[in-house]
Amino acid sequence: MTDLPPAPDLELRLVRYFIAVAEQRHFGRAAEALHITQPSLSRQVRRLEDQLGARMLDRTPQGTRLTEAGEVFLPRAKALLRSTAQAAAETRAAAQPGRLTVGYMANLFVTPAVRDVRRRHPDADVHVVHLAYDDVRTALLDRRVDVVVARLPFPTGQLDVTVLYDEPRFLLVPLDHRLAGKESVTLDDIADEPLPRMPGADPAWSAFWRIDPRPDGRPAPGGPVIRALEDKFEFVADGQAVAIVAGLRPGQTVRPDITAIPLHGVEPSHVALATRAGEHHRLLTAFRKSARALLTAPSGPSVELPDGA
Repeated sequence: MTDLPPAPDLELRLVRYFIAVAEQRHFGRAAEALHITQPSLSRQVRRLEDQLGARMLDRTPQGTRLTEAGEVFLPRAKALLRSTAQAAAETRAAAQPGRLTVGYMANLFVTPAVRDVRRRHPDADVHVVHLAYDDVRTALLDRRVDVVVARLPFPTGQLDVTVLYDEPRFLLVPLDHRLAGKESVTLDDIADEPLPRMPGADPAWSAFWRIDPRPDGRPAPGGPVIRALEDKFEFVADGQAVAIVAGLRPGQTVRPDITAIPLHGVEPSHVALATRAGEHHRLLTAFRKSARALLTAPSGPSVELPDGA
């Protein structure tokens, strides 16, 4: 096996300084953002260039630009800092594994697993945080939470995701709707029914909850624009739209002027557990085990309005 040449002893502080100049495209602005003097910043960047044996920044009358070597190094420098920050955070978590923050979507119940972890680990500090339907991945990567129980789909890059259980989907209609009172409905029954739209929502999330396109390739009918998930109930009650949700039981009502009908012939909703990819420590492992054993499809009606639908 060929021996690799020794790697240079890069100082992370110098890498961070280089990234600041590369992003600002100006030594003066970068120095101000870093709260150091411009001459000092210039010296530090030259030290990094000497360590790497390559010039990575060129000064121009318009500011600073990356050389070809700088263009190559910049994404690797950012990845290096991210990796270092993750390693430090995971090391701290392993050294002090007494805290766990669990995120969850509305109308999903994590209490049985949380109580089980607290019972098994009485020294643990376990917190529970409600998350919006579109905050799952960001909350995990920003380390605001350590684990999330949420309904798919959501962006899963850099996450480990395990499906815990499936839920049937339901159609919400007003009480005076032509379909109200039916035992079940299919997509053919709502081929021309408008469904609420949420601009800016994740396309995969929107496609799943609007079933758009339909199995035959046709687009789902348009519908009223909503700014918050709760708005859809008003449009349904007013007869302007129908809506597809999960987490209900047959005959359950989310409000007195709306009824829920089982929607057959469609993929069920998947309730999943998500964590940062490759992360393991005592409490996280304990919660995963408890969640798989105790978090199952509810057998009775829930009391909250469904989220993520």
